[in-house]
Amino acid sequence: MSNRESKVGVRERDLLYKFMISQLFYDGHQNLAISLSTAAKVTDACPPSDRLLNMVSNVLKSEEDSPSSGGDVIHSGSGIDLDFETERTGSSVQTSQYETVYVTSHKGPCRAGAFSPDGQLVATGSVDASIKILDVERMIAKGCPGTDIQEASAQTDTHPVIRTLYDHMEEVSCVQFHPTELLLVSGSHDMTVKLYDYAKPSVKRALKSIQEAHIVRCLAFHPSGDYLLVGTQHPTLRLYDVNTAQCFVSAITSDQHTGPITQVNYSPNASLYVTSSKDGDIRLWDGVSNRCINIFPRAHDGYEISSVVFSRNAKYVLSSGKDSLVKLWELSMSRCLIAYTGAGASGKQTHRAQACFNHTEDYVLFPDEKSTSLCCWDSRNAERQQLLSLGHNNAVRQFCHSLTQPAFLTCSDDYRARFWYRRPDNIISILFTLSVLLIASNVECFPIYTDTLKKLLVPVIAYRSALKFLQYGRRLEASKKEFESLTGRRLGFDLDDGLGLGSVGDLF
Repeated sequence: MSNRESKVGVRERDLLYKFMISQLFYDGHQNLAISLSTAAKVTDACPPSDRLLNMVSNVLKSEEDSPSSGGDVIHSGSGIDLDFETERTGSSVQTSQYETVYVTSHKGPCRAGAFSPDGQLVATGSVDASIKILDVERMIAKGCPGTDIQEASAQTDTHPVIRTLYDHMEEVSCVQFHPTELLLVSGSHDMTVKLYDYAKPSVKRALKSIQEAHIVRCLAFHPSGDYLLVGTQHPTLRLYDVNTAQCFVSAITSDQHTGPITQVNYSPNASLYVTSSKDGDIRLWDGVSNRCINIFPRAHDGYEISSVVFSRNAKYVLSSGKDSLVKLWELSMSRCLIAYTGAGASGKQTHRAQACFNHTEDYVLFPDEKSTSLCCWDSRNAERQQLLSLGHNNAVRQFCHSLTQPAFLTCSDDYRARFWYRRPDNIISILFTLSVLLIASNVECFPIYTDTLKKLLVPVIAYRSALKFLQYGRRLEASKKEFESLTGRRLGFDLDDGLGLGSVGDLF
């Protein structure tokens, strides 16, 4: 942040405090106003005024009137931004409503996992040195009977595991998909980094291998895919050119951690990357010069840092530590903005566990080691949500959420990886009923409900099915038959009988 931006921020904050003090005096809260004035060290006189209330009212009114406000729409690239919103406005569901739709097993503890950037594939890695790549659509089809995907693929090979890779000699500790190409990178306790071209159906071995000097603990692709950050048991962070395998490290030794690196991640725009370590520090790096530009020392009171990840807008970093706390760090002010508490009530964790956002960044998720349940908080106010039992018989060693849909992956020492998904339930039936009601009122429904489907973030399966039968909206009976053939569900009423509230309620 530049000096000019810093001065402007301080000046505006001082002005905000004065407005708050004046508003408190205006509302009759003299004691609160005096306390705030003392705490904020405001020496200027602040006469009673409701200017702050008027400004807030005007801003809220302009947001409501603005056609670009979007209502409940969660635009691509949007996410948590506490500068503009403090309450959740998205339509994503709590993770307590997710279900296991597929389970895959390894011959050893499963300790690595990742989603592809488009959310269509997942990869798992194990102590047995194997890697599996699974198709998300096939897993959903296996676990969600009655969908059009399952029916369409009934005559084809629909096994979710599309590749099994064997080229490591020891435990696979981390995996990640290439941002743009059909490539997968993995790191292992055998001190190698391997790159696989999984576009070839017969692939078993790596396309390229990089020999390291220490156990590989974490890695991250540059968003362009041309570079790869590698964190090892050694405190020095490595940057590799993916094409030439040439290694770069910072020449400034003080930039480096003093303990093994536990996590590394790029910001979406690649301007920054962040690292965490067993030394308890979080370090922020410039994505161009590869220099450390900021340090959060003892970020979790000296406990080992387990994970760090950027928010979608790169304004925040979400971290977790072995103190079982999850923290949201505001980069512009270099401070912890929110602490998410409540995990680890039955004892501090002994293994690293990853905290992350859900796909809309409305929730923060963190697996509790002792109870093998998933903790969930509202990302904006840290309000604790309902727990979800993860069903594993041992500690969850890897947790990651899809960037594109309501799905996450858990990998455990019980040798299993579970794929979790929020089923569409009766959303197609509900949308069909709403469209029929609009048709009965002579309202053009198709363009309206194309937008509605997007607002509700209906999964691809439901979205495709719904669009098919909505195109027949003007012919009610044809729509009913199309709906029943697409979904395999029979509607509990005849359209000729009218649409009373009772029959509509039956659909829900």
